[in-house]
Amino acid sequence: MSSSETTLPPNLANIVKKFKKRSDPKKRYEQLLWYAKKLEAMPEEGKIEENKVQGCVSQVYITADLEDGKIWYKGDSDAQLVKGLVALLIEGLNGLTPNEIIEVTPDFIEETGLNVSLTPSRANGFYNIFQMMKKKALAFKLGTSA
Repeated sequence: MSSSETTLPPNLANIVKKFKKRSDPKKRYEQLLWYAKKLEAMPEEGKIEENKVQGCVSQVYITADLEDGKIWYKGDSDAQLVKGLVALLIEGLNGLTPNEIIEVTPDFIEETGLNVSLTPSRANGFYNIFQMMKKKALAFKLGTSA
C-alpha cells in the first residue's frame, strides 16, 4: 500500500485501488463511464453560474450541502467522461467533514493512472472540479456559504 492510500479517505482509497487494477486506458475510461451512469441526477436549480466549474471545456456544476458537520456534493456535466470524473470525486468525498476534504491533495489522480489516460484539458478540468469541491469545503469551514 502506498503512502497516499493510507492517508486518503476510505472511499477515495477504494476508488484509487479499483483504477490501479486497470492497466489498460480503455478499461479506465469504461470505469469512468460506469461512474457517470451511477451519478445521481443533479437538480436543475443547482445549475447556476456560482456552481459552474471554471476552466472546464465542458459544462460542469457542483453543489455542496453541509448536514451534521459532513459535506454532501451533487454534480453534473454535459460530457460523459467528465461526468465520470465528477462522480468519482463525489463518491470519494461525500460524507466527509470540511477538514477531511481540505486535507486531500490531488496527487491521488496519478495513482489511478487516469492522468496518463486523460487529455490535458480533461486532466486540467478534473483538477478544477477537485479545487472547486475543496473551495466549497473551505467555505463551510470558515462559516461562509458554499
